[in-house]
Amino acid sequence: MTASSPRPTRAQQRRQSEERILAAARHIFAELGYDRTTIRAVASAAGVDPGLVMHYFGSKDLLFARAVEVPADELPAGTPGEVAEALLTSLGRRLTGEPAASLAVLRSMLTNADAADRYRAAGESQLNRLTEAIPTPDADLRASLLSAIIHGVIAERYLLRLTHLADASPERIIDLLRPCVQSLTTPPPTSVQP
Repeated sequence: MTASSPRPTRAQQRRQSEERILAAARHIFAELGYDRTTIRAVASAAGVDPGLVMHYFGSKDLLFARAVEVPADELPAGTPGEVAEALLTSLGRRLTGEPAASLAVLRSMLTNADAADRYRAAGESQLNRLTEAIPTPDADLRASLLSAIIHGVIAERYLLRLTHLADASPERIIDLLRPCVQSLTTPPPTSVQP
């Protein structure tokens, strides 16, 4: 007789259900955008009742906010070189596997003003943290350029698919972007006066 594994606790079952719902929500928001995504569609994709989605998340707005949260470990910190590598590593992960959360944000913010406002509010802390990590007087502009590059690469690769970026290997993309990202996170050398 084999020993059966213990049944998950209610808290574990709840976390598993929430994660299934969030994964389904990311996928559907990414595919359809905010306006066309419904609680019923998310519930169906997650294999749960729509009432459970509402019970856990309260509204479509709150579900969207949770589905597109940026994990804390993806917020760069450290030396300029470490910040550059953290950004490139994060982008590399999103180029390797389709980034449902990023695509949900990009597609939704282009079609829904409220979703764009929510993204700006949520993305502000990430942009501020990136700005703080860049030791230059124009750090805010540099951080904004880095954000635009990363969002542009993701949008082109997965949504627009107009160029070779859609088929390029993640490693090649990261290799080509590395000097650009490093130059934006590193202060320019100071010139020495004779």
